[in-house]
Amino acid sequence: MYRKTFYVFDRDRPVPAVIRNYTERDFPDLIRIQQESFPPPFPSELWWNTEQLKNHVTLFPEGALCVEVNGEIAGSMTGMIVDFDPDHPDHTWEEITDNGYIRNHRPNGDTLYVVDISVRPAYRKLGLGKWLMFSMYDVVIHKGLKRLLGGGRMPGYHKKAAEMTAEQYLEAVVKGELKDPVITFLLRCGRTPVKVIANYLEDEESCNYAVLMEWKNPFFAADSL
Repeated sequence: MYRKTFYVFDRDRPVPAVIRNYTERDFPDLIRIQQESFPPPFPSELWWNTEQLKNHVTLFPEGALCVEVNGEIAGSMTGMIVDFDPDHPDHTWEEITDNGYIRNHRPNGDTLYVVDISVRPAYRKLGLGKWLMFSMYDVVIHKGLKRLLGGGRMPGYHKKAAEMTAEQYLEAVVKGELKDPVITFLLRCGRTPVKVIANYLEDEESCNYAVLMEWKNPFFAADSL
């Protein structure tokens, strides 16, 4: 099982933190994190429920991570293993994650897929999302997988949708001409864009678009990816 102890910084003040696998006793805190992290207009039916969380800790506990700050759970990240075909990348979040229930988790797959990452707003200046992402990279390496993959929301796109396509918006973010709360964060974490996907998730702010973004395991030869 996974456990990492370290310090995050509140300005110049070190604060003790732990990233570990979440368990059933954490479920109420994990649901509260979802509620705080994804307020309306994000659909409330997409917040975690107890059955989904039970599947996470049963089917792939290695991919169920949470971060504690001073003993309080401040964020979480969930992954599953899939077989990914780069020649056929299009999918929806519901299809690939089994609506978050991950009953289609493939232990012998080649790709760790990000089901969700969320950090409580009060803790977002501590860099916890990046620490969670890097910890999931550890899981990719430990499991000998080719890549980490996931669809990144584009919550800033609705402000620009009348003047540019989703692909143009992504290009502007990658060039640094625009900043998107999610895509820019993922770029800072070392993720690279693969493809813009339409109708990925019911998401008003992103106009239902997402950017499929990956992190390749550096211990694989480039020609094997």
